[in-house]
Amino acid sequence: MLDGMFKSKINIFWNSLGSILAKSGMTPNMVTLAGLILTIFSCIYFLLFKNSFWFGIFLAISFIFDYLDGAVARVANLSTKFGSYLDAVIDRYQEVMVYFTIGIVTDFWIYVFITVTGSLLISYNKARVAIDIPISNNNWPDLLERTERLTILCAALILDGIFQGNNLLLYMILLLGILAHLTAIQRFFRAKKIFMKREAQ
Repeated sequence: MLDGMFKSKINIFWNSLGSILAKSGMTPNMVTLAGLILTIFSCIYFLLFKNSFWFGIFLAISFIFDYLDGAVARVANLSTKFGSYLDAVIDRYQEVMVYFTIGIVTDFWIYVFITVTGSLLISYNKARVAIDIPISNNNWPDLLERTERLTILCAALILDGIFQGNNLLLYMILLLGILAHLTAIQRFFRAKKIFMKREAQ
């Protein structure tokens, strides 16, 4: 929601950081893959040490690369269709990987299932529209976009590490799942409106 509503203003900040990486010679795809590698190592760390505080910190750092790859593409004029596709695919792998890791460590499989399916449906309910109708990626200011989901998840992990033994992570994962499915439903009705408008024309 915030990213969709304030994208132009948020991009100013990311572009300033992206210009630094662009000057160092990094390409957008290299930044995307760097984020994936950091996510993999973060998940391995959590599997080995079960420390949710540092898992949340490491994920927050790795997820920053999700925004920097687009920034590098913009400031260096290196945007490509494949780069955008690669970023979207890796984003999905990262989310699934993170929730799968949380499921292994915490055994919250039902809550993880609810959350990860909601997250995937949020993406699918917009992407499926684009198959039939050209759409703008900026016109979907829905409740729980990727930025909000990742922020809540990282905050939940960090707070769980601080306030241990109160099932905070379980409740936050469940809340994420409920909000994710509400967002997917919201996008379904937005898609319906787009299709009906196109058919009326």
